[in-house]
Amino acid sequence: MNWSSLLVLICPLMMLFMMFGMKGMHGHGSGRGQHHHAAHGGGADSGVRRELDELKAQNAQMKEELERLGAFRK
Repeated sequence: MNWSSLLVLICPLMMLFMMFGMKGMHGHGSGRGQHHHAAHGGGADSGVRRELDELKAQNAQMKEELERLGAFRK
């Protein structure tokens, strides 16, 4: 048996192995963990909100600077 036929046989087996591995990973923490943290005011949610507020402030500051630059050009 040559290497190319061996690869043709191994690829589907590896794909099945990876699919079952991924299926097992999705069932462990993605669903319940997020609801648990959201119900108790988890740190991740408050961190995202804080970052969003900072980005909004930066956006407002950049808009003001752009308006000043636009007025300067006229």
